[in-house]
Amino acid sequence: MKVLAYIKDSYNELVYKVSWPSRKELINSALVVMVASFIIALLVFVVDFSFEKLTGMLYGLFF
Repeated sequence: MKVLAYIKDSYNELVYKVSWPSRKELINSALVVMVASFIIALLVFVVDFSFEKLTGMLYGLFF
């Protein structure tokens, strides 16, 4: 019985108490996340590439 009450309460909360974003808000949020992810990935790539070249130069000097 507790499980059934939990499911009913969860359903009521999701349907009546949660404020869902509109389609426009959802699309805007998704675009912000995609752009931010792309910028972070680009920064990680630049840092990784720079460290790779730097360590390659250092190894070239000593070995």
